[in-house]
Order: sequence, then C-alpha cells, then structure tokens
Amino acid sequence: MNAEKLQEENAVLRKEIDRLKDEMMRLISRNLDLSERLEEDMELRRRAAIAREIMQVNIERQRNADLQDDGQLLALLELRLEQGKEHQSPDFNAAALAQMLGVSVERLNRLFRHMAVYRTPDAYIDNLRLMTSLRLLREKPEYTIAVVSEESGFANVRTMQRRFQDALGMTPVEYRLMLTRDL
Repeated sequence: MNAEKLQEENAVLRKEIDRLKDEMMRLISRNLDLSERLEEDMELRRRAAIAREIMQVNIERQRNADLQDDGQLLALLELRLEQGKEHQSPDFNAAALAQMLGVSVERLNRLFRHMAVYRTPDAYIDNLRLMTSLRLLREKPEYTIAVVSEESGFANVRTMQRRFQDALGMTPVEYRLMLTRDL
C-alpha cells in the first residue's frame, strides 16, 4: 500500500514537473520573442534618430544654401566659429567649414573672393589658428611652443612658426620673449 501511494505521488509529481517544464519553455520562448522585439524596437529608434539628425542637417544646409546675401553667410560663418572650436583641429579645412555651414566649397570660395578680407577659406582658418596661438602665448606662459601649436590647431610646430614669421615677422619664441620683456 505504501508503494502504491508512492507511485501515485511520483506520477502526480512527474505530471507537475512536465507541466512546469512546458510552462518554463513557453516563458523562455516568450522572453526570447520579447527580447527580439525589444532589439528591433531599439534598432528602429536608433535609425529614426539618425534619420532625424540627417533631416536636420539637410534642413540647415538648405536654409544656408538659400542665403543669397554674402553678408548673411559671412555673419553665420563668424557666429559658428565663435561658438565652436572646430578650427583648433588640424583636420579642419575649407571642406569641413563648408559642410559646417551647409554650403558647397565653391559657394564658400565665392564668398571669400567677394566679401572676406582673406582670399581663401584656408587663409581665414590659418588666421583663426594664429589668433588662438597669440592668445595662448599671452595667457599661458607655462605652455610650450609645441603645446600652443597643438592647442591652436596647427598640424605641427614648423607650420605655426612659418605662419608667425609670415604674419608678424618673428617666431613664436621671439613673440613670447617680447611679451616678457615688456613686463
């Protein structure tokens, strides 16, 4: 009698185990499905964010391309470069400036030919870097010339030295000595 009762309890327990296994498999399957849906949702959200960003860039580019007035475009250029420090990257050039403004390189070159003191966008960017280096030499006497060059966006110290020589008729070291001599 004890053996029959144990067999009955074992059978009930086996059925319960089988039922729980089936339930667990169903839940695992459901979780996998939900996980896949969540991943798909996250991917869609990421794509939507990228699409919004691309649309925003294109809207800005179109808005800036519609600027027929060179004065407005020049003011936008100065505003953008005042707000950011893109010119302090050695990779920043006329193409990057045109992209930042949302205009073609040809449109940017035309702007500089007609409106700007500097003949080319690259000359303008070099001047911004030169002005940054002058400020750093004045305000950060502890900086080495190499650090000033890097912080200003010049590709190397030699390039900064050439720009200094062309613009001021002296090297960065001579400029720094001149500053300390006047103190």
